[in-house]
Amino acid sequence: MERWRAESESTEVVIGTLESETHFCTSPSSLARHFNSKQSSTVYNNDNFPSNVLRSLNIFRKDERFCDVILMASLKPEDGAESDGSRDVKIVAHRAVLAAGCPYFSAMFSGAMKESKQENIFLKGIDGTSLLALIDYMYSGRLTINEQNVQSLLTTGSLLQMACVRDACSRFLLEQLDPSNCLGIANFAVAHGCTQLAHAATTFVQQHFNHVVKCDEFLALSKHQVIEIISSDHLTTTGEDKVYEAVVRWVMHDILNRRDVFPDLMAHVRLPLLPRDYLTDKVDPDILVRQSSECKDYLLEAYRYHLKDERGEENERSRPRQPIPLSKVISMLQIKLLIMLIGGQAPKAIANVDVFDLDALRWMPLNALPQRRCRCGVGELKDFVYAVGGFNGSLRVKSVDAYDVHTDRWFAAPPMDARRSTLGVAVIDQLLIAVGGFDGSTGLSSAEAFDPRNGQWMPLPSMTVRRSSVGVTALNGMVYAVGGYDGNTRNCLDTVEIYEPRVNRWRSGPTLISKRSGAGVTVVGDRLVAVGGHDGPVVRETAEILNGDSWTLLPEMNVCRRNASAVALDSNLFAIGGDDGTSNLSSIEVLNISSLEQQPWTHLSVSINQPRSYAGVALLPKVA
Repeated sequence: MERWRAESESTEVVIGTLESETHFCTSPSSLARHFNSKQSSTVYNNDNFPSNVLRSLNIFRKDERFCDVILMASLKPEDGAESDGSRDVKIVAHRAVLAAGCPYFSAMFSGAMKESKQENIFLKGIDGTSLLALIDYMYSGRLTINEQNVQSLLTTGSLLQMACVRDACSRFLLEQLDPSNCLGIANFAVAHGCTQLAHAATTFVQQHFNHVVKCDEFLALSKHQVIEIISSDHLTTTGEDKVYEAVVRWVMHDILNRRDVFPDLMAHVRLPLLPRDYLTDKVDPDILVRQSSECKDYLLEAYRYHLKDERGEENERSRPRQPIPLSKVISMLQIKLLIMLIGGQAPKAIANVDVFDLDALRWMPLNALPQRRCRCGVGELKDFVYAVGGFNGSLRVKSVDAYDVHTDRWFAAPPMDARRSTLGVAVIDQLLIAVGGFDGSTGLSSAEAFDPRNGQWMPLPSMTVRRSSVGVTALNGMVYAVGGYDGNTRNCLDTVEIYEPRVNRWRSGPTLISKRSGAGVTVVGDRLVAVGGHDGPVVRETAEILNGDSWTLLPEMNVCRRNASAVALDSNLFAIGGDDGTSNLSSIEVLNISSLEQQPWTHLSVSINQPRSYAGVALLPKVA
C-alpha cells in the first residue's frame, strides 16, 4: 500500500484513498471465489470517451499545451502573387493527432524525412486557410464546406491524402451541379483524380445537353472537348438539331479562330437523323457548310439516307443516340433530385408533404404544411419552395408558406394581394409569378409577382381571359398560361397566353389541340408539355408537346387524369396522381420524351402513399 501511495504521489495525480476498501482486497484469489462463475468479466464501454479526449486535445492545441510541432503555410494573396512570408499562417499542433488523422503527416513524422525531427515545418504549395480548416477537422470532426472553399479544400485534402475530405467535397460539388457549372466541375474532377465525380459530371452534361450548350462554359471549351461531348452515343437531347446548332454557336463565338475546325466537329453531328426539311431549310444554306467540301459530303450523305432504297450500312453519323436510362442516371449521379408532393385533395384538403426517391423507389414524409392546402401553386426559388394560395378546406386563401430545404422547416411568407385557388405559379428573373385562379366567387385574369429580396408582391398586367385550373410554367424567360377554365363563358380553354417580362405584357400563344382545364403543365428539356386535364365531363388521357409554333400529340397515358402533378427529370415526364373524374388516383406514369417511337407511358411500380389530386409538385436536391 505504501508503495502504491508513493507511486501515485510521484505523478502528482490525485486519485483518492482506497484504505477503507483494502481489507476486501488482501487476496485476489479469495475474492474471486465469491464471483459468479458464469460471469467472470464485463466490458465497460463509454462511447463518449474518445470524443471527450479529442475535445480536450483541441483545447490543449488552442492553449498551445503539450504541442510538439508548428506547421506553416502561405495564405494566398488576393492578387495571386507569391507570398512574401508576411501572410504565412502558423498552426501549433500535436504530432500524434496529425499522424492519426492524416496519412501524409503519418508518413512525414514516422519516416526518415527531415521533417520528422523538425519543430517548425513549412508546407510549400499548400493553402494556409484550407490547412487550418483541415487541422480543425482532425481535432473536431467538423468541416464547413461551401462554394467559396470547396475547390481549395478538395485540392489540399488530396495533397494530404485525406480521402474522407476529398469524398465530402466531391459530394458537395455533386449537389451543386447545374448546366452553368457542370463542365468546369468535370474538368476539375479529372484534374484531381476524382473518378466518380468526373463520371457523374460528364453524365450530367450528357443529360442536360440542351441547357449546357447555352451557357458560357460551353463556349470556352476546346475543339477536342466539344467533340468528346457531341460524339457521345448517350447524349440526351430533344433532337439532333440541338447538336448542330450548338456546334454552329461554338464556332461563331470565335469565328476567326474556329472556322477551320468546323468540318472536324460536323463529322460528329448526325445529320441523317435530322428531318429532310431541316436539312434543306437550315443546314444546306449555312455559309459554314457551303464553304467546306467535307460538310457538303456529310450533307449529301444525309440526303441519301432519307432515300429509303439508298440507305447503306449504319455509321457513326446515322446511328441513333441512346440516352442513359433514368434509373442508371440516378444511380451514377448518386445525389440528384427528389420529387416533392405538397398538400392536395385526398379527398379533403391535407397538409401532408412527401418526397419520392427514384433511386430507392419509395416515398418519405417531410414536415407537414402549417395548414391544410390543396389547389395551390408551387414555385422553387433558390433554397426555398413556396406553396402559394390554394384552398384550406373552408376558404380560398392568399397565404403563402415557404419551405427551407436545408432545415426541413416551413414558415409563413408574405401573402398575396388576392385570394387564389387553382392558380398557376412560375419563376422568372428571381421572381415568383402567381397567375389566374379562383377567389371563391369568380375566376381571375390577374397576375402578381413576389420579390423575395424585398418581401413585396406587386401587380402584373392581367391576361385577356379569366383562367382558373390553369397550367403555368416558365420557358426561356417567359411565363406560359396554358388552358384552364373561363368562369365568364363557362368554357374550358384551349388558348395559351405568354407573359413577356421585357415588355411587361401578355400575348397569345399557340392554341392547344384539345381544350384542357386542370392539365399538368411543365417543361421537358426545352419544350412545353400539357398532360391530361378535362373538357367538361371528358377527362383526358392525352398529352401534347409544343414544337415551335404548334402542338403535337404525345402517346396517350394509360389512365385518364386531371388535376395531376406533372414534373420532369431530364427527358423523363412524370404524371403523378390526379383524378379520373370519379376518384383520386395514386398511380404514377412516366414517359421518356427523347424516345417516343420506342416507349409508351409506363406505370412505376410504386404509387403515392395515398390517392390525391390537386397536389403541388417541386424538385428537391437529394442529400446523401
